[in-house]
Amino acid sequence: MGPRRRGSPVALARPATRTFTLLLSGALLLTGCGGGGGGGGKGTAGGSPSGRTQSIENCGRKVEVKGGGPRRAVSLNQGTTEIMLSLGLGDRMVGTATWTDPVMKGLEKAASGVPRLAENYPSFEKVLDTEPDFVAASFASTLAKGGVATREQFEQLGVPTYLSPSDCQGKDNSGGGDGKRTEPLTMDVVYGEVRDLARVFGVEERGERLVAQLKARVTKATEGLDAGGVSVLYWFSDSESPYMAGCCGAPGVITRETGVKNVFDGTTEEWPQIGWEAVADRDPDVLVIGDLTRKAQSGESAAKKIEFLESHPVTKTMDAVRNKRYVVLSGQAMNPTIRTVEGIEQLAAGLRRHRPAR
Repeated sequence: MGPRRRGSPVALARPATRTFTLLLSGALLLTGCGGGGGGGGKGTAGGSPSGRTQSIENCGRKVEVKGGGPRRAVSLNQGTTEIMLSLGLGDRMVGTATWTDPVMKGLEKAASGVPRLAENYPSFEKVLDTEPDFVAASFASTLAKGGVATREQFEQLGVPTYLSPSDCQGKDNSGGGDGKRTEPLTMDVVYGEVRDLARVFGVEERGERLVAQLKARVTKATEGLDAGGVSVLYWFSDSESPYMAGCCGAPGVITRETGVKNVFDGTTEEWPQIGWEAVADRDPDVLVIGDLTRKAQSGESAAKKIEFLESHPVTKTMDAVRNKRYVVLSGQAMNPTIRTVEGIEQLAAGLRRHRPAR
């Protein structure tokens, strides 16, 4: 199970025995059509007039929302949840699910008012019980067979769905696992997601403010940083068959913004599984370690990872381990979300502390 596939497969319950009120309301529509990945598109600032249809292209689909935006939204992954909360939309959410970390700092109060349907994948029936009028997810696997339900299943009930463009734009998910990047992810794709969701909910001005804040944080974090020649490794999860970052996902964004080199930037796989002998051979200067609170696999917390590194016969002699050059990031900071900015900040600060002597 790859690092982004955080929930165990669930049976897709069929809501044949209950009346789904949204099916009757006709307030929301979703139609499928060809097209590119989702991107930002500025609409009317401040809010959508009642009855106006908001339409965006999202991962090959046209998503249409009527009537001033969703009022009963469900977010099925932590990444989309934190964007919605950052846009001040907690009062328009009726559920969230699939968490790896504590909620982003500053959002604790807002998050406390949104029911958590499950720590991992909720059942389709449990999502429908909230009577959602909009469903968002960060990962294609969440809105697929083996996840919560397919986009088509929600569509049949008149519920629009939204998938983070970071998991479809420039990415091939057809081969299983966590997919491969056909082009490097950029923060512009994440900023586009913020603008998409702001437009769907009719709060475009909030979206622009949030994007501006994120961009300013990246500039501040990297200003004057000189990390050329420093090599890093990103370890997300699992000590037995560890998932390391390839070239071009969220860690790739962090790598480019901080000017370091990922020792496994030769692979386009999102999270390839790489043996410890290969890691030791690359002997990176700094180890970037995911600190996950979930208990799905071995080696999830940063403390457990560091304990492993310092006791394993292959890894304990690595230069970064002997000199304790660790930078700890939340799991969400290593995913393509607004938390990727947090990852840039924390790695930049760690590089200033740990830059190896040359």
